[in-house]
Amino acid sequence: MEAKKKSPRNWWVALVVAGVIVVFGVGLLLVVYTSAPRDGVSVLARDRVAILPLRGVITQEHLVLSQLKDYRDDRSVRGFVLWIDSPGGEVAPSQEIHRELLRLREDGYPIVAAIGSVGASGAYYAALGADTVLAMPGSLVGSIGVLMEFPVAEELLDKVGVQFEVIKSAEHKDLGSPYRPLTDSDRLLLQQVVDDAFDQFVGAIVEARALPYDSVIQVADGRLLTGRLAIEYGLIDGEGDLADAIEMAGQMAGLGPEPRTVLREARRVTWFDLLTSMVHWVGAGGVNGGPLTDALAPGLLERGPRLLYLLNSRSR
Repeated sequence: MEAKKKSPRNWWVALVVAGVIVVFGVGLLLVVYTSAPRDGVSVLARDRVAILPLRGVITQEHLVLSQLKDYRDDRSVRGFVLWIDSPGGEVAPSQEIHRELLRLREDGYPIVAAIGSVGASGAYYAALGADTVLAMPGSLVGSIGVLMEFPVAEELLDKVGVQFEVIKSAEHKDLGSPYRPLTDSDRLLLQQVVDDAFDQFVGAIVEARALPYDSVIQVADGRLLTGRLAIEYGLIDGEGDLADAIEMAGQMAGLGPEPRTVLREARRVTWFDLLTSMVHWVGAGGVNGGPLTDALAPGLLERGPRLLYLLNSRSR
């Protein structure tokens, strides 16, 4: 009696099942290696070095700030590389990154900072929290100093016949208002604020780099330095790029010279995001619910006084 031939249908079923298994397996691997620390699955990943991209102007919303806190919950991360390409930014967020890096070091994590094209002002301040700071010979480093700026539109408003009445509880309550120029006493108060922030910057360098105060003051006049000059002045440790920093962090973490790495970039804004913002804005009442700029980029147009560790005002 002849054996029954297998039905072609059975072959198709087997292929479909195998395909589902393969897709599921690949998907699981992607989830493991790309999941956020708090997703509950990154603990399945193997020991690795996290790369923190410190790019652009530093603000309170910078991606690195949230990543530093999240990675504390990721047991697969054994070390960090701070990858810098930034002119600096706001004072407090720069200090916050620096402080979080110091806390990670206290917990036993090795941290290496790698400066790319530019690591100036607040970005350099943040890098002081690392064990080692590297840069290329032609990287721009330094710009140690503080800025505070705000527009004064009084003359422009006068030309168009617009005036603002301000009722205030004290003389300096509207200090920095764009509707009036600064008084001498205003300038004195703001200069004290700037000078204090500058002293904090210099103090952080003296402590992190083990340099004499007088040596730091000599280069803390806002000047830019190449990476090579920064090494000579003791502001950074040596020459190196991102690959060198990863190798060094891997060795320090006991993972060898070629450790696994994880890098999570900020999600790009899409047309769908803009459309969703518009829908939310219309749903909130349109103009009656607030300006469209609040829905698209909250805080973007706020122009009150801001204290900045920034290369220059045009870096933003």
